[in-house]
Amino acid sequence: MGRQELTNEILYKIQSSFPLTKRPFLELAKELGVSEEEVLNIVKEQKEQGIIRQTSAIFDTKRLGYKSSLVAFKVSEDKIEQAAKIINAHPGVSHNYLRDHNFNIWFTMAVAPNSKLGLERTIEILKEQSGADESIILPTLKLFKISVRMDTTGKRAKKEKLAKRNYKELEMTPKHIEAVKELQKDIKLVNEPFLEAAQKLGVDYDELFALANELKEAGIMRRFAAILRHRKAGFNANAMTVWQAPEERAQEIGKQLASFSAVSHCYLRPSYPNWPYNLFAMVHAKTEEESEAIISEMAKEIGLTNYRKLYSTREFKKQRIVYFSDEFKKWEEQFLQEL
Repeated sequence: MGRQELTNEILYKIQSSFPLTKRPFLELAKELGVSEEEVLNIVKEQKEQGIIRQTSAIFDTKRLGYKSSLVAFKVSEDKIEQAAKIINAHPGVSHNYLRDHNFNIWFTMAVAPNSKLGLERTIEILKEQSGADESIILPTLKLFKISVRMDTTGKRAKKEKLAKRNYKELEMTPKHIEAVKELQKDIKLVNEPFLEAAQKLGVDYDELFALANELKEAGIMRRFAAILRHRKAGFNANAMTVWQAPEERAQEIGKQLASFSAVSHCYLRPSYPNWPYNLFAMVHAKTEEESEAIISEMAKEIGLTNYRKLYSTREFKKQRIVYFSDEFKKWEEQFLQEL
């Protein structure tokens, strides 16, 4: 295969699952029939170009004991810049976007298990500080899908089967917490990228990967994978579609929406008088025309006509939460003193 085709295959594979082995790039090379050096060079090149954002463990916030929610603020145009800075300063805000709607600032946020303010009070503080006129809190009621994989190859089917997983119980030990702290870091692009983590934890490779697999089997670690910058990877039309589904059909429709390969996230969330939409499906496409065609196909299949497409017009923040960080406590302390 040509270099571009090889690059596209590598990008797709490492988004799906990055090998948890001593020499992961060698394992990828064997699968693709090329050299370890070639794979490593391509990955380095994609990182330097800003296409690969980060390669690390992706954890389930709730299973780690954090409380989280999607939040939307209605902010007047003259306050948007300052509001975004205030929101971004919270260590539990991982994604923050400007979207084309009256509720224009959309962010996901989490508070630590030992939070003294709690999620709702934290959101209230952010609303007060940012000068938002209105807010809606949209926690996950049901998760249908979370799998951010851009089809860089253009070969994947439009629909996919959703895998069911049964998780094992795991009592988190200090060793597991230390493993989370190390595995959440962006790996170095070297032959043995996990060597540093193993050394810091004082374990060998077998023990490191055993800890990672225990976290994965418990659903605490969703996967170890690369995350791409969507726009740099050519996916310029990213629409959060929101649907007003009848309560009795919401679960069934959620599964249908989640089966589309272009959908990375799909959730059931609460609805309100000022926000009637209860199903959320994030669609990624290379062009707005392609995105519109996918959304039309989705609407036709599920038989819903009351929906909206909220395109992200600006990215204020997108980065992984640093779990078990002291930054959460520091952020709260400044407001706890006032209470």
